[in-house]
Amino acid sequence: MSKDKNSEEQDIPEMNLEKKDTISSPVISESPENVSKDMEKTKKELEKLKSFIVKKYNFIQSISLLPPVSIPKFIEEEEVPKETEKHMHLFMIVPENKIKDIPKIKEDVVKQIEKQKIWVQIKTPSDVWETCLDGKFELTSAIAMSFPLYDKGILGALRVAEIHKSLVLQKFEKYVVSYVVGGSLVRGDAVKTSDVDVFVIINDTDVKRMPRLELKERLRGIIYQYVAEASSLAGTKNKLEPQIYLLTDFWECVKDAHPVIFTFIRDGIPLYDRGTFMPWKALLKMGKLKPSPEAIDMFMSIGDKTISRAKSSLLDIVIHEIYWGVTTPSQALLMLYGLAPPTPKQIVADMKKIFVEKEKMLEKKYVNILEKIVGIYKDYEHEKIKSIKGVEVDKLLQDTEDYLKRLKELREQIEKRVMEKTVEQIYKDVFALLKAMLGNKSQAILIDDFEKEFVKKGKFSPQHLRILKNIISARAEFKKGKMNSHKVDDARKEASILINDLIEYNQRIDLANNSEQK
Repeated sequence: MSKDKNSEEQDIPEMNLEKKDTISSPVISESPENVSKDMEKTKKELEKLKSFIVKKYNFIQSISLLPPVSIPKFIEEEEVPKETEKHMHLFMIVPENKIKDIPKIKEDVVKQIEKQKIWVQIKTPSDVWETCLDGKFELTSAIAMSFPLYDKGILGALRVAEIHKSLVLQKFEKYVVSYVVGGSLVRGDAVKTSDVDVFVIINDTDVKRMPRLELKERLRGIIYQYVAEASSLAGTKNKLEPQIYLLTDFWECVKDAHPVIFTFIRDGIPLYDRGTFMPWKALLKMGKLKPSPEAIDMFMSIGDKTISRAKSSLLDIVIHEIYWGVTTPSQALLMLYGLAPPTPKQIVADMKKIFVEKEKMLEKKYVNILEKIVGIYKDYEHEKIKSIKGVEVDKLLQDTEDYLKRLKELREQIEKRVMEKTVEQIYKDVFALLKAMLGNKSQAILIDDFEKEFVKKGKFSPQHLRILKNIISARAEFKKGKMNSHKVDDARKEASILINDLIEYNQRIDLANNSEQK
């Protein structure tokens, strides 16, 4: 059977007949063999039905089968015909913007079912959350624990939250007043890797044996321990992100009109509530939850401080980012040139003296940019500047970008010059030593004589001859522009071996000659 490769599918797991909530076919034959055949037939029919739905309506968010034990409750609460009690109940969730397509989807699905005893329910995420807002938590729990045929993420996210809630309530139900979900799950756009935001409100009003903070930390530890267990039991990749609030602290946040808490009350959906969260939600909707005068003053003061903070931030950009962003690379290039690390106060003068006037490698306008930035920094140090305009920052940022781009080019120029000096110095030193040994001859003759008189006679090794030829080759390659800093450095290291051995040989010869004269 073909599958839609572009959709996030979840195949039908193997059904275990020993489980109480196993989905079975409506007619159960007496023999185990017939039961097995019926189950296999049912699985194939459901797989076929799922493939049809997903292929035709690829926006479907989830398809599942409600647990048989929950069907009587759905019949009671959702006005489902009583005769469907022994039917399989197919539960589908579609996005909010596809609510008008529900009748058409249901019609097409019913046609596919033909004579099978399956009842179809199609809901939007808002419909699911409405059951929670009405206090019908058993229905939401049944949806969360339904048998998944297909899921883009909303069903798995709801399932892991439901399992976590159950674990928390089993451990200390008397302390939990509300268990609320929010974020992408409530918005209806959860995927299989979405984080699941949950909020647990703990009643601390009658705690006598321990401090409230100690209670919070103990319960927080246990609640967080259940996160991994819930994810494992749910079989999803969704990560729970629980936040724990003490009831007294939560109420203080409500009175202070804390934006996060107001958003949480407005958008959150309770999976469990003991008459605490829903009244707050209703009061907020009615406009009865209002900030205190102190909270209003606090929020207004935030606005008053915005301009001063913005100005201060702009100045920080110049002082702590732009200044060090241009001075540090400038220091590095002066060190690359061969100078000792200059102090920040010397940088402008050194850059101008070395690269503009002496080497003529850098245009004066770039030193002017550096000088301007350093000048602003000095004025800041002497408290001559206390703010800076955004337009000025934009100009400084553009100048900084131009300056740093030019420094990269200058680095290449310096490295090339340093490499040229290195290669030429190596060549000069080596052939000066050879001429001292063999006389003032041409390069080619010196190499031939060195090979005949010293290498073949065992006074120097073939490695020395190879290094000598590599030095000549490196010089030629550099002149053609084929050498880089790594190759030059390799040539320098090899040349030092040859130079040291040549010096040592000459010293031995001189020592021997002096001994003979004596």
